[in-house]
Amino acid sequence: MTILATIIVLGVLIFVHELGHFAAAKAVGVEVQRFSIGLGPKVLGFQRGETEYVLSAIPLGGYVKMGGMDDEVMERLEGGATDAPRIPNERDFDAKPIWARAFVISAGVIMNMLFAFGTYGFLAVNYGVPEYDSTRVGAVVEESLPAGTEALASLDAGSRVLRVGDAETEHWGDVQRLILNAEAGPLTIAFAEPSREVEIRVPEGPEERRDLVGAISAWIEAGVGAVNPGSPADEAGLEAGDRIVAVAGESVENWWEFVEEVEARPGERVELTIVREGRELIRAVTLDSATETRPDGTTVEVGRAGVYPPQLATTYRDVPVREAVAYGYRETVGVTGMIVGFLGDLVTGNISPRSMGSIVTIGEASGQAAAAGFDQFLRFMALFSVNLAVLNLLPIPVLDGGHLVFLGIEAVRGGRGLTVEQRLKWSNVGFLIVVGIMVWALSNDFLRLLGM
Repeated sequence: MTILATIIVLGVLIFVHELGHFAAAKAVGVEVQRFSIGLGPKVLGFQRGETEYVLSAIPLGGYVKMGGMDDEVMERLEGGATDAPRIPNERDFDAKPIWARAFVISAGVIMNMLFAFGTYGFLAVNYGVPEYDSTRVGAVVEESLPAGTEALASLDAGSRVLRVGDAETEHWGDVQRLILNAEAGPLTIAFAEPSREVEIRVPEGPEERRDLVGAISAWIEAGVGAVNPGSPADEAGLEAGDRIVAVAGESVENWWEFVEEVEARPGERVELTIVREGRELIRAVTLDSATETRPDGTTVEVGRAGVYPPQLATTYRDVPVREAVAYGYRETVGVTGMIVGFLGDLVTGNISPRSMGSIVTIGEASGQAAAAGFDQFLRFMALFSVNLAVLNLLPIPVLDGGHLVFLGIEAVRGGRGLTVEQRLKWSNVGFLIVVGIMVWALSNDFLRLLGM
């Protein structure tokens, strides 16, 4: 299942990406000589019109070869150079205006984003929008509460929301929507465990309402949902399914308390008390140190263990098509921000380079997603599609982002771009960078498999 799932994920998303380049090139009148899924020598193929459609030997990428797009690296990817010099013509890629070339280069990324957007929307229409199947309060961030809602800071962790106003709540989505849609002014929220009522004043502005909802987090058990490869938790031997009961001797009841204790100890060596299959174990973890910006704009050093929270039980709420479209947009934007944030932390050192994974990590995640069900497999494909789009926008020659940088230089210089020799030189540099990243990621996976 893992191998099949990996082939489907890579095959579909590479096809979607290259289809974007192909369709855009055809739309602006660029000659497309080859459409390849895979790299290296041709395995299967056929000719239709001016384009050769190819399935190549190495299933780790793809490309669209366009007339007049001189690229020595592309010849390497094809497994050989063309056997005859080309006579320039008006359908060459380089003969088109900058806007047309930028459109062609960007189209692959656009298609990956549209695929994610459409997939999330499809899931919402057919399965519903997932909601946390709980109304328990996990934590309240006091400094994020708008004026008039400070009484919420006194809530006990674990309290259940019974009613917001006169409406009863069944899951966390009800809590959020009822607060967001409440009339401005006084609002009574009823809780159980312990039983009490809290009156707040709902602000008028939508931004303040979003701050209010964002300040209240749902209850999540203090446990390990997944471990970031190469992280302190990974090196200490933590595993998915572990339940965390204490950090450095301080007991924790939920995820937010665990995060608070870890963040308070940047760079320290701490002992985590966990429960695994009914047995209590202690694992020593030397925490990473990262810089975090607080809601008030200040920056602080915080500890990081490298674990993700356990998956909450969810229920699915049926939504109309209009809301499904909005959900697809929100999910795509949210996942994009998450991936960009991860890359930023990787560059600044807030996340260990050991966190990078290769085809092995992709394969494991694909297999796990497929085993979880068709909807989870589609959700993983949407996430990976966004990941592919963001990575392709990195300003590295041979990637789409690198080609866009070349076009930007040409635009700034009034139409005088880099020479073919200069582009080939930088493309070779970019090729080495990409190969280096792939080798590093693959070595991380092998070291992880060897327990190192």
